[in-house]
Order: sequence, then C-alpha cells, then structure tokens
Amino acid sequence: MSSDAMTEATRRRLTDRQADTVRRLTDAAVEEVRRTGVDGLTVRNVARRAGVAPATAYTYFTSKNHLIAEVFWRRLNTLPPVDPAREGARERVIEVLREITFLVSDEPELAAACTTALLGTDPDVRELRRRIGVLIRRRLQAALSPEADERVLGALEFAYAGALVHAGMGYTSYAQIADRLAEVAGLLL
Repeated sequence: MSSDAMTEATRRRLTDRQADTVRRLTDAAVEEVRRTGVDGLTVRNVARRAGVAPATAYTYFTSKNHLIAEVFWRRLNTLPPVDPAREGARERVIEVLREITFLVSDEPELAAACTTALLGTDPDVRELRRRIGVLIRRRLQAALSPEADERVLGALEFAYAGALVHAGMGYTSYAQIADRLAEVAGLLL
C-alpha cells in the first residue's frame, strides 16, 4: 500500500502535518476505547488525549463511528499483500480470513467498537465501509484461484460479515471467529 493511501482521510487529501494529526487521533481513539469502552468513547475525549482541539478532531472525523471505522481501515491497510503463489487456495483464504479477524481480536473493546462503528449510517462511515468491503473482497480474490466461482467469493464475504455481527452480538468471541471462518472456508473450498 502506498504512503498516500495510508495518509488519505475519508474526506480529503492530507498534508504531512494533517496526516500526523489524524494518526494521533486514531492512536488516541484506540487508547480511549481501551480505557472507557465504546460507550464512554467521545471525539472530544479522543481529541484531548491526542492533544488537539475538539474542533480540529471534528474537522477530520464527523463522529466516533467515523473515527473507529478509520482505525479499522488503517489496520486493514497495513496487512501484507496476499501471495498467490503460496500454498493452496484453501490455505490462502483461511490465512486472509484469519489476518482480517486478528486485526482487533486481541482487543475486545476495540473489536466491539469496530462492529458498532461499521454499522453506522453517516456518509463518511458508509464510504469507509465500502472501501473496507472492496479491500476485503480483493484480498479474498487474490487468495482464491483465478478460475474461482464468484458464488464462493460472495459466500466467503457473507460468512466474514456474519461472523463479525455474530461476535458483536456476543454469541462468540472475536478470537473464536477465526476458527469458525476457517471451518466455513474449508467447507466451501
């Protein structure tokens, strides 16, 4: 992923200084959600923790859901490219699903915040959700063989989204999702 993509906010291109402010805000959001949980998270508190004015934080993020969705987007962008020459398609798909799941599985409060945030309805969250969906689809496509059935790709996307909601509802832990998704991938492939 290019450095431009890592510093591009949902709403506009950023200078280096602005990118640093956004990074500080996203880092502070992770710390704040660890401390207060999703219910106690506010953009104002994140701004305070990041050392910026609340008005500055709202310049970049319209809501706490927008901010947390950006955290997930940025983590997803740090994953290494899928190596299509490695192992078989089944193993590559399982690896991709595990990598995505493990982005937040060690941080239950952040995982819950991400699930809530990605279900948000504001336009900036919708745009990030679209970008996240496209990137996950591309990673799964790269893991599958080129002649893979489009229905299998759709089923894998559906399984991943359903697993996140399942965990978000408290039916299973985020850590257990990876194993459940590996089972589903095994059945599909």
